[in-house]
Amino acid sequence: MLIRIDPQSPDPIFEQIAFQIKGAVARGDLSDGDKLPSVRELAKDVSVNPNTVIRSYEVLEREGVILRRQGSGCFITGKTSMLNDDERKRQLSLLMRRTVTEAYHLGFSSEDIRKSLDVGLRGVHFRKEKRKK
Repeated sequence: MLIRIDPQSPDPIFEQIAFQIKGAVARGDLSDGDKLPSVRELAKDVSVNPNTVIRSYEVLEREGVILRRQGSGCFITGKTSMLNDDERKRQLSLLMRRTVTEAYHLGFSSEDIRKSLDVGLRGVHFRKEKRKK
């Protein structure tokens, strides 16, 4: 698994790592049951303090993306958010508003934003089964 840290990013390193792992799951590069590198291994590969990787894994575990098994490591769960539909829709709306606002201030048109969203959607490996309510 290739993770790249952007030292110029305003996002904390632990969030960059967590987001990239979530991205690998969304693209289908990682799937249910796949084992993540150990904390020490990933810390060495990315050249960060092991506590940073621990923090990333804690975030991913709290969000249900991974499951930590004592003595065995961390594994991808293959699950999506356990939030109820209303809360998931509210969070999606907030994400979209933030994205559109930032894109506007970067000087992009609505058509540019739509095209970019389409490119992003093509890069995601959506599950075929329907969500259980």
